[in-house]
Amino acid sequence: MTAPSIPISIDDPVNKAILAVSEDRIQGFQRDPIGAIAMASGVDADVVTERLRAMLEAGVIRRVRQTLLATSLAAGALCAWNVSPEQLQAAFDYLANEDPFSGHVVIRSTDAETAGSQYRLWTTLKVPQGYAIERYAEWLGGRIGARSWRLMPAKRLFALGVGHTRRRGMEPGARADEPARVIDTNIVQLDELQWRVLTALKRELEPGRSCATCGGRERTKRRFRMRSSCRWPKGCPSWVSSGGFRHSSNT
Repeated sequence: MTAPSIPISIDDPVNKAILAVSEDRIQGFQRDPIGAIAMASGVDADVVTERLRAMLEAGVIRRVRQTLLATSLAAGALCAWNVSPEQLQAAFDYLANEDPFSGHVVIRSTDAETAGSQYRLWTTLKVPQGYAIERYAEWLGGRIGARSWRLMPAKRLFALGVGHTRRRGMEPGARADEPARVIDTNIVQLDELQWRVLTALKRELEPGRSCATCGGRERTKRRFRMRSSCRWPKGCPSWVSSGGFRHSSNT
């Protein structure tokens, strides 16, 4: 149970300082992400751990984990679905709750007379390596009763920050000091060990786990014998981009 003496509000000055950094300012693979948050926020590392744990247990933040920009690991696309009004809600529910390869499922409100207004259901779609995204979309379209659909794979990507706490104090139209980095979408092939590393890195931290050195927690536990292509002493592996160590907020 969260101790009542530990503030969990996102408006608490200490929590605000921590969240402004942890949401999207810790980039790359950090051996000591809590230490990196402490250094950037000016808050003691023990207090960072205590506050994140309290907010996680209270449900103020949903999860704490390493975020990977896995655009180079599987074929993906933005998908627009033309579904009849009678089947629209059922199709939404299936894609949002049942289909493991669909994400960001939304129903758009559109003017009936505009071009493309029949495509009200939009999702992202990403399939594992070895599967054809076109064939899966065809199967999925039949499953939800879509009359037609359009796959729109990205040619290049930009990673946008998700710093909700940090942005609360920004003026409309404010710009970052540097332009966003362009991310390629070419698919790379990983071996079994590299997939195991990614699986370990993606696991969410449990509130009761000490995370002072969580960047290497699973690597140490499993005693991986890392090849040179899998090591990242100061940065990211060449085969995957890291969005950094962060939490996901409920705000």
